[in-house]
Amino acid sequence: MSAGKGAGLAEKLRTMPPIKAVFFDIDDTLFSTSDFARRARENSIDAMIRCGLRVDRDILLRELEEIISEFSSNYEGHFNKLLLRVPRSSYEALNPAILIAAGVVAYHETKFRELAPYNDAIEVLKILARTSLIRGVITAGLEVKQAEKLIRLKVYDYLTSNAIFISDQIGISKPNVKLYQRACADLGLRPQEAMYIGDNPLHDIDPPNAIGMITVRNRRSGKYLDHEGKTPARHEIQNFWDLLRILEDVYGVRPDPAAARASKRSRPTPRRALPNN
Repeated sequence: MSAGKGAGLAEKLRTMPPIKAVFFDIDDTLFSTSDFARRARENSIDAMIRCGLRVDRDILLRELEEIISEFSSNYEGHFNKLLLRVPRSSYEALNPAILIAAGVVAYHETKFRELAPYNDAIEVLKILARTSLIRGVITAGLEVKQAEKLIRLKVYDYLTSNAIFISDQIGISKPNVKLYQRACADLGLRPQEAMYIGDNPLHDIDPPNAIGMITVRNRRSGKYLDHEGKTPARHEIQNFWDLLRILEDVYGVRPDPAAARASKRSRPTPRRALPNN
């Protein structure tokens, strides 16, 4: 960044209203949804094979991915559809309900064992909980499913209780800008006073950019890692310590010093400098 451009950005930030809220996406932002889903689906297929399903593992995984793409990840009959797409002879003399139950149970057991947030997400949320910032979530998905993730990830205790917005619950989904407008309006915020952190450029960056929110692209993991949207995020991060540095250095957010000292030892060395524009 040139000195002139840097000075212009600094002047622009000085004239902006103070930041009052930070909103997070859930999937591939607070935790690696893509990695978890892959492990859970693999475990489900392995369980079905152990119960007697006689189809090559790779074929089953490809079919399952295709079913999820066609019917969405929120569809509840993935394994039912899977059995419809393989030869009936591959589970001859077996009760199909047992195979379906094996897949479902293995998926949920993986969720119980392995659904966990990024460690640094928890650490930084703990610090932000000691600031005056509203800490919220704006997420697309089924009401109970997304709420369950917040409880299982153990992040709810660090969030502001009335700042959780789930698309299925309020009837507006991404990438509709009304979802972001609704979150700001319900909390009495101007969009310029709110930051949003997400991984999908088309759903998490372009819409909040359109209404003037401060956008942060999480380039850490997930299927959108190399995708680009129509507009750039104002900031990019690779971990939550990057986010904390941006909040401190650019927006003057100052967490309780005791909280910062307690977590300082676990901060990683930055891998590279990230742009602030």
